[in-house]
Amino acid sequence: MLFYFLLFLIGIVGIVVNRKNILSLLMSIELLLLAVNLLFFTSSLSFDSLTGLIFAFFVLIVAAAESAVGLSLLVAFFRVKSTVAIQFAHLLHG
Repeated sequence: MLFYFLLFLIGIVGIVVNRKNILSLLMSIELLLLAVNLLFFTSSLSFDSLTGLIFAFFVLIVAAAESAVGLSLLVAFFRVKSTVAIQFAHLLHG
């Protein structure tokens, strides 16, 4: 239980501390989802239920979709601005 909390805490600290790089924000969000996924998986095994595994599967689907959309936006942003710094993101509003 402490391991999952530490992973989640590292993800939150990564989001709060490093707010200048989009790639590090995406990695921190993935770390948060990984911690929740591991908690669902181990609780499902300990309670001998499939509910946690089903939730873990849905979290994996959301993480894959978030990665695909986030990385495609990151590539488009890099092509326009040649940087992944967040302070230039407001320039893409159209």
